[in-house]
Amino acid sequence: MSRATRRTTFAALLAAGALTVGLTGCSSDSSSGANAAPVASAPAMASSAPAPASAAAVADQPFGAACAAVPKDGKGSFSGMAADPVATAASNNPLLSTLVAAVKQAGLVDTLNSAKNITVFAPTNDAFAKIPKADLDALLADKAKLTKVLTYHVAPERITPAALPGDHATLEGGKVTATGSGEDFTVNGNAKVLCGNVQTSNATVHIVDTVLMPAS
Repeated sequence: MSRATRRTTFAALLAAGALTVGLTGCSSDSSSGANAAPVASAPAMASSAPAPASAAAVADQPFGAACAAVPKDGKGSFSGMAADPVATAASNNPLLSTLVAAVKQAGLVDTLNSAKNITVFAPTNDAFAKIPKADLDALLADKAKLTKVLTYHVAPERITPAALPGDHATLEGGKVTATGSGEDFTVNGNAKVLCGNVQTSNATVHIVDTVLMPAS
């Protein structure tokens, strides 16, 4: 091999070695960058804070100032009422004892307890107290009229808060009209919903502050 040829071969070997070293260095830098933890990934860590309740979950809850008077536990509580049919559930609620007495007087306990998916606008004891005593005594003594008044408080479907505004047919044959939104509703223009969306095993109950009277 000539001296010129040996020089050319040696130069080629040096160049190849330099290229190999350069490629190895690039490979090492790339690998190091891939293994390093990126700073931007820190915010993606799971948060320990609880997720907020969904709007649907909130809408499923009882609402209204009078809900605070409902017992926290036992048969008369919201969970206790949810386990019983509506007439039985109402009998365990201290706000509704006069209504329960009227339902028994009219012989409607079995009718209400066996009904499927109804809504009851349930007047409180104070609602019945607004009626003059002589008129209330006369109503309780007249089974036909009492039945008419009580069935006027019952709609043949479960009415959610969102569906409450509007006209609703009743078992009496007439209709009730609710207005309002959110947690503020009025029925027939003068009966305020004090505690709404109370669930029993067969009914949705909206507790009201005034007895509803059907058309004569």
